[in-house]
Amino acid sequence: MREVGTVQTDTRDQTPEPLTGPGAAQGAPAPGEGPSGGRGGRTATTKRAGTAGRHLHAGRLTYAVLSLFTLGSLFPLVWTAIAASRDNQRLAETPPPFWFGSNLIPNMTTAWNDANMGKALLNTFVVAGTVAVSTVVFATLAGYAFAKLRFRARNALLLTVIGTMMVPPQLSVVPLYMAVAKLEWANQLQAVILPLMVSAFGVFFMRQYLVNALPTELIEAARVDGAHSLRVVWHIVFPVARPAMAVLGMLTFVMAWNEFFWPVIALTQDNPTVQVALTGLGRGYIPDESVIMAGAFLGTLPLLIAFALFGKQIVGGIMQGAVKG
Repeated sequence: MREVGTVQTDTRDQTPEPLTGPGAAQGAPAPGEGPSGGRGGRTATTKRAGTAGRHLHAGRLTYAVLSLFTLGSLFPLVWTAIAASRDNQRLAETPPPFWFGSNLIPNMTTAWNDANMGKALLNTFVVAGTVAVSTVVFATLAGYAFAKLRFRARNALLLTVIGTMMVPPQLSVVPLYMAVAKLEWANQLQAVILPLMVSAFGVFFMRQYLVNALPTELIEAARVDGAHSLRVVWHIVFPVARPAMAVLGMLTFVMAWNEFFWPVIALTQDNPTVQVALTGLGRGYIPDESVIMAGAFLGTLPLLIAFALFGKQIVGGIMQGAVKG
């Protein structure tokens, strides 16, 4: 019977000797072995950076879809300019024209004189500018109150404000006109400005923005330093809400500029806005469609010029509100 021997191994003899040199003193791994040091680490980092960068490049399909949307958005404006540059007889033919004619300036001159377009543009600018400024200020104040202040029935009041967005504006025409007639504001610009000075959408929009963008600690720190409510609003709330205020002001200005339903009831051709003035161009046994289109193009031109001049600021305000950092 054979005996099985036991082999004992001294583990102390197999312990690797400590490394010496500058690399060992700093704890740096050998070249090509560590994840962060050597060629292997640099290669992995380069691959990750290259992979992350590929997600920022748009493909051909993306550009194709964006081009289609751009063409679809520009088509009404281009068609308005084409129709304004033709005569009424050419517009009635089939197929209609798809390129510019030579009557743009004469048709615009006719629309300018027949519709009192100079006064209409001035009135519309006053109405839209006043409504935009008042809506931004009042909506920011109300949005700040609903977002950061604590008071009774806050949620109920907010639901009431949001609920007014569900009411059709046609239901308020009769009582609103009765109030305007009682105040003797018929055919005056304040009859159009006052009902639009604040909107439920603006209050809700600013409230949703300020809930996350305005830290409560910042307001409390200002209170501790002795700032009163007006100073908190002027020096803290308004600067923080500036991107959202720019977006809301732009949307409100365009909405007030294109407002038609209430101005056509409250105003006449003697003191019109642009939309009211354009209704005077369509009168007659055979309306001149080319002159109507020329008037519509004149009414849209100031908005295009404003966007061309302040487009970067508008987009910058939107991006500043969208990017947190």
